[in-house]
Amino acid sequence: MTDQSFDKIDFTKNPLKKDDYEDCLFTNCDFSGSDLSNIQFVDCMFIDCNLSLAKLNQTVFRNIQFKGCKMLGLFFDHCKEFAMSFDFENCLLDQTSFYQRKIKKTKFINTQLHEADFTECDLTEAVFDRCDLTRAIFENTIIEKADFRTSFNYSINPETNKIKKAKFALSQVAGLLEKYDIRIDNSY
Repeated sequence: MTDQSFDKIDFTKNPLKKDDYEDCLFTNCDFSGSDLSNIQFVDCMFIDCNLSLAKLNQTVFRNIQFKGCKMLGLFFDHCKEFAMSFDFENCLLDQTSFYQRKIKKTKFINTQLHEADFTECDLTEAVFDRCDLTRAIFENTIIEKADFRTSFNYSINPETNKIKKAKFALSQVAGLLEKYDIRIDNSY
């Protein structure tokens, strides 16, 4: 399907047809718990949709925009990795896994990523703009040239991640030192 708009459709009751979707717009749709396996999305936009707990086995996401979406507990590591690309703005991505995904230059804007798993992920030049990364997991992750300057609540171990030329705000640099269990006092 090409150039289609889907508005306020409950795909939990009427499942999305297994097809290729190109240049499609999904607005206020409910995909929660839906099986989106083996569906290809290319140049699509999802606005104010609920994709929480959707199954993504071999799903293709290529050049996708997610805006205002609720996306809890997704496993992007089950998607087809070839040419995977997407950006997130004003989304909830709690407990979502990007394990071993190569998602260079991805933009996460004003997005909540509590307990998101970025283990062994390549986030080179990714942008985390005003993101809450409470308990997000960065382990053997490439975050070289990534921008965390406006994000907060992250804990990133420089010894187990590649962070060369990544950008951090001085006010949040404690998130890089957490493993040392030291106290930083800025009252002096």
